[in-house]
Amino acid sequence: MVGAPAQAVLTDVQRRTADQIFSVLGQLKGGAMKFGQALSVFEAALPDELAGPYRDALTKLQDAAPPMPTSTVHRVMTAEFGVDWRRRFPAFDDQPAAAASIGQVHRATYRDPETGDETEVAVKLQYPGAGDALLSDLRQISRIAKLFGVLAPGMDVKALVAELRERVAEELDYGLEAEAQRAFAEGFADDPYVVVPMPLAHTEHALVSTWMDSSGSLADVIDHGSKEDRDRLGEAFVRFLFAGPSRVGLLHADPHPGNFRILDDGRLGVVDYGAVARLPDGLPDVIGRLLRASVDGDYEAVVAGLRDEGFLRGEALDPEVMERYLAPLIEPARAETFTFSRAWLRAQGQRLSRPDAEGFGTARQLNIPREYLLIHRVWMGGVGILCQLGATAPFREILAESLPGFAD
Repeated sequence: MVGAPAQAVLTDVQRRTADQIFSVLGQLKGGAMKFGQALSVFEAALPDELAGPYRDALTKLQDAAPPMPTSTVHRVMTAEFGVDWRRRFPAFDDQPAAAASIGQVHRATYRDPETGDETEVAVKLQYPGAGDALLSDLRQISRIAKLFGVLAPGMDVKALVAELRERVAEELDYGLEAEAQRAFAEGFADDPYVVVPMPLAHTEHALVSTWMDSSGSLADVIDHGSKEDRDRLGEAFVRFLFAGPSRVGLLHADPHPGNFRILDDGRLGVVDYGAVARLPDGLPDVIGRLLRASVDGDYEAVVAGLRDEGFLRGEALDPEVMERYLAPLIEPARAETFTFSRAWLRAQGQRLSRPDAEGFGTARQLNIPREYLLIHRVWMGGVGILCQLGATAPFREILAESLPGFAD
């Protein structure tokens, strides 16, 4: 590589780094799908020549977990619902309809024990030993956290791993998930953009919800969707993420394309509520106020507000430097409509991660307070999906409707 152009050297390093990452991903155990989902956001930030192989590796990872044998499925159903579980489930498909992050989903008919009413349902069953598998996978992913900095500059997988570690216990408790899912189902009843299946019964390791017929997920739209579908579903996706905190005091914290199903009526069916951020007062209005000040060009107020909220470390920061740092990042909030793209996301990552760039030094002066970490992670994941979709959305309008402080 002596004398090779710098970009060629970087691409070669990224390719070899990708091979190392793929090797470790292939060693993950039964909880691997959870990490495949969480890491899928990095794909949008990769160079085109690596995005395909990376996506293929994650697809293999998420498809790798073999389905539970029928005997194991029946054993889990007996443990969760009793030896007479078939009285509550007069029809039960032994073949899984889908894989879940730490389990699998079966189609069934559920009979309400009080009314006798029968409903078509999805039964999510947790893999036996899923907790041990998740902890093992966390250790494996931690080993390669630094490599993602080479593969996708500007992406911080260490923070992602730390966040996932904190939420393992919540992910494993389907009772907590049922509680969150019910809140979303009630808050989004009759919503024109989104459908949330209603939970009907649960145990610690099983969750029964109303069945949704779907033609695929956002992952399919990313692969081969029309521009019209990308825009329409991208807008629905953004509206859901921002509306959750104000309607139900919760933020869906697992924005993975597979969790967003395409229903026959064109709406998004949203599943998997094992990871949520609890925001009883909604999104902090300081986020909207600072974003609005940025859009209006009042960077003295932005710097002061960031310092007051703990986003800035002790050093003084010139408002003009902050403007150069933030201006490209807030483009979606400034324009009436904005088209998200992989190229835009890669440009932002490289602008903020090259040691010779001004943005790199500015970024080192910033700090995300703990109470904002999960919100930041979810929003970055959401931006990643929008860039994978290449969606054009009225982002500013959605912010004005749903982000406290932005329209004031």
